[in-house]
Amino acid sequence: MLGKQPIAFKVGLFILLIILLVGVFAPILAPCDPYQMGTPYLRPSAQHLLGTNDLGQDIFSELLYGTRISLIIGLVSALAVTVAGVCIGMLSGYLGGWWDRALMEVTAVAQAIPSLPVTIVLAAFLSPSLWNIIIAICITAWSGTARIIRSRVLQLKELPFVKIEQTMGASHGYIMARHILPNLFDIVFVRGVLAVGNAMLTEASLSFLGLGVIGQKSWGGILHYAFFRSGIINGYWWWYLSPILCISLSVLGFLLLSYGGQQQLGRRN
Repeated sequence: MLGKQPIAFKVGLFILLIILLVGVFAPILAPCDPYQMGTPYLRPSAQHLLGTNDLGQDIFSELLYGTRISLIIGLVSALAVTVAGVCIGMLSGYLGGWWDRALMEVTAVAQAIPSLPVTIVLAAFLSPSLWNIIIAICITAWSGTARIIRSRVLQLKELPFVKIEQTMGASHGYIMARHILPNLFDIVFVRGVLAVGNAMLTEASLSFLGLGVIGQKSWGGILHYAFFRSGIINGYWWWYLSPILCISLSVLGFLLLSYGGQQQLGRRN
């Protein structure tokens, strides 16, 4: 089955499986305790593969543990954003009338607000925690999915098999669950995968600004300390380059998975 998938899908899936395994087995793979302090600013060596930071903490171990926070925030945020977008889009598109007008007004307002600045403001005013960061990311991120889902539902509800079910007296809930939702799988998959990458990128941005989870290792947090402790100015490339590559690779993996999945689903349709 996997052999028939587009190359982009397979490459993206491979990248993400590696990242997932690293996050799950970080305590086993990490050569050191990421919180243990030692000699600061050591260059990469056999003992410290990516050197040490300003506190003498092993950067390679920090990266491995940081994978967990980035993945948790990305996956949970994407799930919440996708579910909210799908539910709002389905209700708006299928029910129509004042439901459609009201929900689309809310969606339009959410889309009009710049998402990243609002997320930064929310994260700054909320107490720094894992769940508050997820909430801040989800506030406006659902609107794009809702609009796309609504457009597809407007097309689907005019098809003959839906009209037949309506004529036979089937309930709205039954029709949406049995006939509308299964035909939205391609959009849900693509938007859900992209939402994970976007959430991870947003979390990295928040952590870089110092608005991340206090006391937890994350890729953005490593960049934050590398920048504000003059690691970039002093040329400690092993400190800031490694989290940049991890963030870029993970986002690339989600983009490839989304693109490859869209290609495969387009062939089936």
